[in-house]
Amino acid sequence: MWEIDTTYRQELSTTFERLFDKVEVLKQARPLPNIALQKIKEALTIEWTYNSNSIEGNTLSLRETQMVLQEGITIKGKSLREHFEAKNHETAIRHLYSLIKDDYVLTSHDVLSLHGYFLRSIEDDFAGRLRNGGVRISGANFIPPNANKVSELFDELVNFVNANPLKLNIIELAAVFHHKMVWIHPFFDGNGRTVRLAMNLILMKHGFPPAIILKNDRKKYYEALNQANKGSYNKLMLLMCQAIERTLNIYLSSLPDSDYDFKIISDIVEEPDVHYGQEYISLLARQGKIDAHKEGRNWYTTKQSIQDYIKNRKRERN
Repeated sequence: MWEIDTTYRQELSTTFERLFDKVEVLKQARPLPNIALQKIKEALTIEWTYNSNSIEGNTLSLRETQMVLQEGITIKGKSLREHFEAKNHETAIRHLYSLIKDDYVLTSHDVLSLHGYFLRSIEDDFAGRLRNGGVRISGANFIPPNANKVSELFDELVNFVNANPLKLNIIELAAVFHHKMVWIHPFFDGNGRTVRLAMNLILMKHGFPPAIILKNDRKKYYEALNQANKGSYNKLMLLMCQAIERTLNIYLSSLPDSDYDFKIISDIVEEPDVHYGQEYISLLARQGKIDAHKEGRNWYTTKQSIQDYIKNRKRERN
């Protein structure tokens, strides 16, 4: 179960290096100004809640999610469950932040507690409890293991993360945990949202900001998980890297002496000293070859990142 095909490493080596360099910059800049930090955390909590819930079918918009969480407003035409999903997810995030310490070690109990916070008042009988029956997942290319094996597999996965016998880097480890927990499917309900919370325990313990899978990447996300079921982690690793890069860029752009100047790619290609088309630069962004992140359906990067990539390519050819 724990053998991992690492052929993705060659393609993503530069991306991994860039992300670890960025997290070191962020660590050196800490502690960040408290006001700035709180504003970023509040905004990301709303985005995280909206995107994770939307992936699973919650119909609250980003603005409606913000109104529910920050203003306590009930949205007309939306179900009580959808309101609980928003509020409970926010509570689970707060609990997650309370767990993060330098010496934190992932435990089965903590994953169960995140699930319990999320399903409270939605499915109280199942909140924080492993499933004791079979499940099937619509659209997936696998059948989750028998309920009798869930507890053992769940504990094995947590032990695997803590021991890291394959010496994976933290991004790889979080992605493998993400996939394997989806495969185990330990709960009757709330698996996806709990997985996306729990993987961030791994990342955030090592100084990364939370990785948020975007709703607009839902189809790509499910395809990546299905590919991982077949043994290929290429798509899932790339998607994880892109999610991490986005939140790293948000934090780094907020630093007082930040020289990050991210612009939408369609604007950058209009500048006179940029000699490459939007389609080419967007492809580089999607492949993780340049420093770029996604907002909605649009990719953002910097002119410097494009220039650096072109210079490196020329060096490799010479």
